[in-house]
This record gives sequence, structure tokens and C-alpha cells, in this order.
Amino acid sequence: MLKLGLLKKWFEEHEGTVTAFSGGVDSSVVLYVSKLVLGDKGIGIISNSESLKTNDFLGAKEFCDKYDITLNIIKTKEIDDPNYIANPSNRCFFCKNHLYKDMLAIVKKTYPGFTVLNGTNSDDLGDYRPGLEAAKNHLIRSPLAELDINKKEVYEIAKFLNLETAAKPASPCLSSRLPYGSKVTNTKLRQIEKAENILNDIGFKNVRVRHYGEKASIEVPYEQIAALKSKFSSVSHLFQEIGFLKTEIDNEGLVSGKLNRVLDA
Repeated sequence: MLKLGLLKKWFEEHEGTVTAFSGGVDSSVVLYVSKLVLGDKGIGIISNSESLKTNDFLGAKEFCDKYDITLNIIKTKEIDDPNYIANPSNRCFFCKNHLYKDMLAIVKKTYPGFTVLNGTNSDDLGDYRPGLEAAKNHLIRSPLAELDINKKEVYEIAKFLNLETAAKPASPCLSSRLPYGSKVTNTKLRQIEKAENILNDIGFKNVRVRHYGEKASIEVPYEQIAALKSKFSSVSHLFQEIGFLKTEIDNEGLVSGKLNRVLDA
């Protein structure tokens, strides 16, 4: 694979790297190839913060255990930052700012001379991603984007390498389920996580539960909406038990970044 070869060559030019790891396909490809090329100098860091699903955190740990990758676990404090809690349209900037500051402090102390990376791919550059500004401010490198590797090619590389993350649905941070301006709290994040776990347990693996106070709006792929409707009564009852007085199904289906439409408007 041409792009995989380019990615390997990119790592050959670095003494060592530390990758911001989320457990998703993009950062898993970056981290895995860093280990492939640099050995023990291909390091990962993950923040087990409130906005990361427990299952995603555990999956990330299992990934690193399986491939013998050193993973540093930290806990960033964005949930204590008033700028983040207010949930403005650039909320992601404040989250990534905390992450990169903490990562750089660890690298300076423990891995001097190593390059700090993220999993940004070339498609991300055309999307609304305030976290990119934080990465730029902290001089974080993005090998996928630098090599013009897009999302489709990332999945192709992951499949070629037989990485389990090639079959993993995208799992953005839990705060992305809250409309801008709706205060981010740990209580809301745990509600969202429990609701999505309920749906995962009955067979819906790719879901979003949007949090509108006492109302939950469920998004699944369009072709799965009929199946969800057949189970809606029991789902609605379970959602009531975790604090959603009303539950609805979004008939448009799952659309990543749907809450960003208000920005276009």
C-alpha cells in the first residue's frame, strides 16, 4: 500500500513519537504504525476524562496491551474549565488545549525529543474542528493529514493491518451530544453514556443519543430505524429510568456532526 509505505517512512524520520490516542481508527493507525517503525519509542497517551466512554477507554487499553504498546493514562481537567463547561461552539478547542498542554508536559519530562502527534486525517481539515487550532498552537504534528491520507484510506490501512478498529464505528466525545450552549456536566455525560449503552446492548452499535434536557433524541443509521421503532416501547421505558422523561427517534437517521448545523444557520 502506497500510503502505508509513506506513513512508515514518515516515522523513520523521527527519534520517537507520542500519539494522542482515543481508541478510534485514526489514532490507532498512527499509534500502531509508530510502534511498528519505532518499537518502544512509539508511545501513546490517553486521557480518561469524563467525556470519554468507559467502553472506549477499556478498548483503547486492550488495543495497546494486544500490540505491546506503552500507553500513558492521564486525566485532563477540562470538566473544571468554565470555558469548556459553557459549551460554546469552539468547546473542542478548550478540551484539546488541556490535552496537549498535559501531553507536552509529560513529553518534556519523560520523553524529551519525541514528537507529539494526533490522528487528524486530511478530511478533517475541511470540517469544523476547533481542536485543530489547539493542535496548531501547540505544534502538534498530524502525519495522516500531512501525507494527505483521508478517512477512506485510513480504514483501508487499518483493514490491511488487520486492526480491529477498522470495524469500530466512530465514537466522538460524549460532550458532542449536547447542543451548543447547554452546560456540560458529568451527570449529563453519564446519562448519555448509559442511554447509548442500552442501545448497544440490544444490537445498535452505531448510535448517538442527543441530550435535550429531559428529552433524548436517538440517531441510528437510516436502515435501522424500523428495527429501533419495533423496540421503542422498552427503550423509552429504560430511558425514563435514567432520567429522560421523553424519548424520540430522529427519522433522518444518524448524521455525524448534526448539531453543527446551527453554526451554518
